[in-house]
Amino acid sequence: MQPITVSELTRMISSALADPVFQNLAVIGEVSNFVHHSSGHMYFSLKDAHSRIKAVMFRSRNRLLKFLPKNGDTVIAVGSVGVYEPNGEYQLYVEVLFPQGIGELHLAFEQLKAKLEAEGLFDPARKKPLPLLPRRVGVITSPSGAALRDILHVLTRRHPGVNVLVFPALVQGEEAPASLRHALELAQGTDCDVLIIGRGGGSFEELSAFNDEQLARAIAQSAIPVVSAVGHETDFTIADFVADLRAPTPSAAAELVVPLQSELRAAVGSYGVRLAAALRRKIGAERRFLAQLTKSAALKRPDFMVNQLRQRVDDLVTSLGLHTTHNLALRRSRLGTFAGKLETLSPLKTLARGYAICSDEEGRVLRSAEQVSSGDAVNVTLYQGRLVCRVEGRVLHDGA
Repeated sequence: MQPITVSELTRMISSALADPVFQNLAVIGEVSNFVHHSSGHMYFSLKDAHSRIKAVMFRSRNRLLKFLPKNGDTVIAVGSVGVYEPNGEYQLYVEVLFPQGIGELHLAFEQLKAKLEAEGLFDPARKKPLPLLPRRVGVITSPSGAALRDILHVLTRRHPGVNVLVFPALVQGEEAPASLRHALELAQGTDCDVLIIGRGGGSFEELSAFNDEQLARAIAQSAIPVVSAVGHETDFTIADFVADLRAPTPSAAAELVVPLQSELRAAVGSYGVRLAAALRRKIGAERRFLAQLTKSAALKRPDFMVNQLRQRVDDLVTSLGLHTTHNLALRRSRLGTFAGKLETLSPLKTLARGYAICSDEEGRVLRSAEQVSSGDAVNVTLYQGRLVCRVEGRVLHDGA
């Protein structure tokens, strides 16, 4: 057996703990040996009646905690098991920490959030844009709550005369999720351009109606853009993540869905001024162009340009005639030169000086007396006419 080092053994254990079974665990236990280090990290142990495990929650994770754990607290810690290699100790790396009691609600919230996010319900690409200037705003909330008063106050202040249709619903309690879904379903059959769904602030348990899975799916399927306005700025619900837009408060939701009327009037006035200025510039430019056209020779003396073009045509015709005549004379001269050379080189010119061309009966030209014998017929071509002769004899000489 080959021995291994302690470091190698520790790394093997660390690799084994990377198995998914040791990841994303929810562990309930009592806090002990709690230390909030000056670095911001939290070190503690979780124990029950029979066992204990070390845990660490780094500053990047614990800075959003709404409570400070202390020794003796029973908590639910969500995280993964790993090895701290320098000491060879396994420990729980905590991502989220909940107090017992509301811990179960938070755990269900995190699980539902992860499920819907995996299905793509939080994807920004599927969210609908809000209309620039809605004709009618639908509000789904409690008719007796402060949230409705805040929304109506902001809507009428920002855009007096805006049409608002209220869909009463329960916003707290066991029947609240079904009531909210029913109101959202009723809104789908109206001419509302945008919907606000929400309530005022409250505890995590009081806001739990807006963490309902079926309500979240109904918001995602809404044909009308939905703005979620639940609680205060630091409160988040599942409805916030799935809605087309999340507003930190009901008042902020009202500010988001309708523009400020005074700003619209100012913008329209600004556009009117810019449009008038652009029209004046355009008219001025066209007038200057028209003035240039009226001063042009083409409009003052239209026959002048025509006569200029006619004269140009005459010049071209004359130039073409001269060019043609010159080119023809040049080609005739060249033809005469070639004809003279051809005549000089012609065999007929040689025959005219008294020479003749002899050929045998097959038409082959005879260049030597050795090519014929006595009695052979030969043809003699003269400058004028041809003779048929018979060889009576031949004289051979070497030209000496």
